Amino acid sequence: MLVDDSLTVRAVLSRIIDAEADLEVVAKTSSAELALAELKRTPADVVLLDLEMPGMGGLHALPKILEAHDGIQVLVVSSLTSEGAEPTLAALSMGAADTMAKPQSGDFGNAYCGTLLSKIRALGRSNAGSGKADQSVPVPPALRIEPRNNPELLAIGASTGGIHALCIFLRALPRQFDLPILVTQHLPDSFMSVFARQLELAASREAVIACDNMTIRSNTIHIAPGSGHLNVRKAASGLVCKITHESAASGCTPSVDPMLTTAADATGGNSIGLILSGMGKDGAIGARHLVDAGGTIFAQNEESSAVWGMPRAVTELGLASAVLTPTELAMRVMASAGARAWK
Repeated sequence: MLVDDSLTVRAVLSRIIDAEADLEVVAKTSSAELALAELKRTPADVVLLDLEMPGMGGLHALPKILEAHDGIQVLVVSSLTSEGAEPTLAALSMGAADTMAKPQSGDFGNAYCGTLLSKIRALGRSNAGSGKADQSVPVPPALRIEPRNNPELLAIGASTGGIHALCIFLRALPRQFDLPILVTQHLPDSFMSVFARQLELAASREAVIACDNMTIRSNTIHIAPGSGHLNVRKAASGLVCKITHESAASGCTPSVDPMLTTAADATGGNSIGLILSGMGKDGAIGARHLVDAGGTIFAQNEESSAVWGMPRAVTELGLASAVLTPTELAMRVMASAGARAWK
């Protein structure tokens, strides 16, 4: 379903999507109010939603859209994704799965179309084939036995749908949980200061954008900058941040892999890694390194993930010791961290 007050934008997006044999535009509406009415009659797997529209607007309608059908996913397509981080990140924290800039004149060539279509397909897979009686039920991957160690930090990786999951996780984590927290979320650099404020509100603890030689502090969230990878280094004073800019195997910047790999090395494996919703396999290499060093990996489950790509990768490799919802993951992390994680 396309929801945008611009007839031109609806026409452009419709033309891109309708050209694909496996995708169908089931409805096009010019306002959030009309979209909510249409959703009562016409189920949609993915809603492409503008934020700035007359009347209710996309941001206010978002929770109602997400309640319309089980598994519905929202891709924010708005000029605000490039002009202002606050409305976009607010939408992501409320449950929108991903964002994309609105197509501009002369700016919707092969690259734009390819990115848009890949996002729609990834988000739609959660509903693909639902209700088919002949679908085989996959065998759940075996969970790894959780090692018994004394973790020194918690490192969290996330991408598409991960901001919503991360906020739920942090709200469920008591203020007294004292381990340092590292976060690598796939986001542009210009969004990071707003993202940090958002995590502070969710977690009721300080959140900072990491920089070179920053001391990794207890009861603080350290966020990878959008322009580089967050690494962990052991110094005489304790654990410190190091920002690097090499190409990552996943192609992502920032990438989860360097964070988990260096956390494993700096702590001798005494770290917990958490993989939340996201497309692709970023984090799988670092998770393997952390597990081999004696650390622990937990992953978000498929049912609560907007895109079960990154969590699926570590789960199917047999690296995860638990696969749960974000709230359940908070409980499991607390139980795993032991007494030293509490102040």
